[in-house]
Amino acid sequence: MYEQTVQEDTLFMILYGAATMLSTTACCYLLLRQGNAFAAHVKPPLRLRRWAALLFAMMTLSHLWFLPFFFLTSGSGAMLLLLLGSLLDSMTVFPLAMVVLFVMLQDRRRPLWPVGVMVSPLVAGLALCVFSRSLEFLPVLYGYLVLLGLGLAGYMVFALRRYGRWLRDNFADLEHKEVWQSFMVLGGLLLMFGVYAVSTKGRGGEYVLQLGDIVFVSCLLWRVETLSDLSIPHSKSLAEEPVASEEGWTGGAAPKGLTDNIGALLQQHCIETRLYLQHDLTLVQLAKAVGTNRFYLSQYFSSQGMNYNAYINSLRVSHFVRLYREAAAGGHSVTITQLAQESGFKSYSTFSDAFKRKTGQSATAWIKAQQKGQGDGVE
Repeated sequence: MYEQTVQEDTLFMILYGAATMLSTTACCYLLLRQGNAFAAHVKPPLRLRRWAALLFAMMTLSHLWFLPFFFLTSGSGAMLLLLLGSLLDSMTVFPLAMVVLFVMLQDRRRPLWPVGVMVSPLVAGLALCVFSRSLEFLPVLYGYLVLLGLGLAGYMVFALRRYGRWLRDNFADLEHKEVWQSFMVLGGLLLMFGVYAVSTKGRGGEYVLQLGDIVFVSCLLWRVETLSDLSIPHSKSLAEEPVASEEGWTGGAAPKGLTDNIGALLQQHCIETRLYLQHDLTLVQLAKAVGTNRFYLSQYFSSQGMNYNAYINSLRVSHFVRLYREAAAGGHSVTITQLAQESGFKSYSTFSDAFKRKTGQSATAWIKAQQKGQGDGVE
């Protein structure tokens, strides 16, 4: 516990007020603003926006119910307020932070009840401390909090890897869809867990906690607003989607005759029509154009040792190569960015990654080799 109160610590109170105002502003922004101030062309998931707004609201209330703690000189009174605040946080802020992380992953709608199960021992232990007005169980609860953070980190690593595979199985353009940035949010959350567990042991811990709140709110707000909504029509995972098939077939692997024919259908409806040049072309849209469903099409790509993302972007890279050679033969001056956009890529970073995966070198290096007459062909 503190040996003195912090009501005269002006710098700390300014920092405390700033963290409170930031979480309040973030909550109001997500609830009241219709547009997106961070990325005007991105439509974030409404469900994620609402859960994040609720989390920010609870973080504001958390600052309010902890405020009297800093103005009490009575050891017993301060201890009780600290325990009550911790209990309220364990019932609101902590579970909501975990819910927001789960809702970011849009490959499927995950059940949220496990969050309640995970925090229930923490809630029960803190409730026991409040009623007994004893700190006897706090070391055990601190240990459980750290283990909870580590377990959450392990699960998120697994879930994010699976989510990345789902994205590449369903989307050609991954800009504003990937959630690797969620690791930053998770890192901030784990930092808050760790600091929270030791913040009562010194003034420095409280400073770090307020700074951590500011970084966490800023990072999460940016992540929420720059993540595209993929829930429609992709709210279900590939494995959970009902399969409408020919002649009443309803499960298992696709009929062999159908999968054998998909290659020819792709040639006719995707390659010859240059459908792959369409920005944000999804697996569902391609399956509809081909005349099959996403399950069969995904099975076909798997049988060819690739995923949907690799297939479409390979066609786009080949198109880029043709455009460059035509421009070079005609003596036209073009830029890599211009040709990449004409080849169906929405962003240069996506093009750069796809080109390097297909050719083993950057587009700039490949063009220099072509100009020297040393470049290999790209099919």
